[in-house]
Amino acid sequence: MLTPSALLAERWHPTAATVRRAALAALVMSVVIVVTGGAVRLTASGLGCSTWPRCTADSLTPTAEMGLHGIIEFTNRMLTYVLCAAVAWVTLAARCNAPWRRSITRLGWAQFWLVMSNAVLGGITVLTGLNPYIVCAHLIAAMGLVWVAVLTWERAKEGDGPPEPLVGLQVTRLARLLVLVIGLLVVAGTLVTGAGHHPGASSSDGKPVHRIPIDYDRLAQLHTDLAFLSFGLAIAAVFVLAAVKAPAAARARAKELLVVLLAQGLIGFVQYFTDAPEILVGLHMLGAALVWIAALRIPLALRSRATLAAPAVPAQELQDA
Repeated sequence: MLTPSALLAERWHPTAATVRRAALAALVMSVVIVVTGGAVRLTASGLGCSTWPRCTADSLTPTAEMGLHGIIEFTNRMLTYVLCAAVAWVTLAARCNAPWRRSITRLGWAQFWLVMSNAVLGGITVLTGLNPYIVCAHLIAAMGLVWVAVLTWERAKEGDGPPEPLVGLQVTRLARLLVLVIGLLVVAGTLVTGAGHHPGASSSDGKPVHRIPIDYDRLAQLHTDLAFLSFGLAIAAVFVLAAVKAPAAARARAKELLVVLLAQGLIGFVQYFTDAPEILVGLHMLGAALVWIAALRIPLALRSRATLAAPAVPAQELQDA
């Protein structure tokens, strides 16, 4: 018997442009969920719903007594379903595309399981009274989802042939080092948040809100050091890619990263010296996602994949989802 996805593939034949739009929608939603998760923290709504997966012990949805905090927390939970719909769209579009984009289908499923695991992490953060280590893991997992969403979007614009390098190995290693350092920058940022001024809820909610017991200023200094290192590597990438005549897309992406890093650094310094106002912290979280995306796209522009001819697919393979 044919699976539902195979039956759909017989009736729906999306274009390559549709697959790309679906992949972009999933990427946009992965960033939205990072920003709205930040809004939950910054409005002290992390315990707006007192339990999980229900909102209260007696209700799936927030009650009038829970006020605005309950609405904010519940809305963030509901956006997970929108994210799932976007991920389902790209997964099914890749499955129904002719030829079947198996690599993108697998990436779509990877996104789905990341969303599910992060939803469970979100539930654990509530059940543990916003334990700062779980909250950090929750944000890092969200950035992991952004990573896979970026890869899916970029792969949707390529063929399925083997990757062919467009620059020398040392240049590729520089781009990967840049991604690694910016990844560490993001992790350090989550630790700063875990020790900082916005625990995500008020102790008046009845549950103590713990913070990471590391000096905030020291964590902020580590974060700043990594930011300077990232900035230096980004400048190096701009000059190196120009010197080796790397593809225009890679050179443009390196410049984009440099601009985003500058804007993010400015927000970070103002935020630190103004005692981390909520609006700036929110912008900084958005900036973190954009910096991460900009860095990830550079090494992906340093190789190409040719489009392969569609092989004949045996009838029994049509049963595979």
